[in-house]
Amino acid sequence: MSEEPAPYRPNPTLKRVENGFESVIFNSRWLMAPFYFGLVISLAVLLLKFCMLLWEFIIHAPGSSESDIILGVLSLIDVSLTGNLVLIVVFSGYENFVSKIDPGGHPDWPDWMTKINFGGLKQKLLASIVAISAIQVLKAFMNIDTVFDAQKLAWLVGVHLVFVVSAFMLALSDRWGSDHGGE
Repeated sequence: MSEEPAPYRPNPTLKRVENGFESVIFNSRWLMAPFYFGLVISLAVLLLKFCMLLWEFIIHAPGSSESDIILGVLSLIDVSLTGNLVLIVVFSGYENFVSKIDPGGHPDWPDWMTKINFGGLKQKLLASIVAISAIQVLKAFMNIDTVFDAQKLAWLVGVHLVFVVSAFMLALSDRWGSDHGGE
């Protein structure tokens, strides 16, 4: 006759400690909320910088050359894309890591705000960085007649190419991961 082992009964004290510890870990996600609030404040600072650039652009536009106008517009686009990048991080980061956002009652909210997963967030971030980097290269190229610095231009192009290759590799790895049952 074989003896049956006694059924496992967890220690109730250890179970309470474990549950308490898991609760602290789970609720620690709220420590990220001030970071996202700080990014919202940085968005306001970007708005101030955009307004200053726009005002300077308007004031100097009548006497500016075509390339100066293009450079001014590119500067405004650059700040705008940076603002978009911050907004993507705030909404997606908050939604993915802190708490779900309820878009109910807000019919004008874009669909992506509550539907970006972490893979989509990475792709949008890298795409924004590539666009910002491309604008920096284009601004340097447009300014080549006034200030030509071959080393700076080479660095700008090199860094931009690193971003482009990184975005491409990330897109490939995400696609391969989804083809094989990943995220």
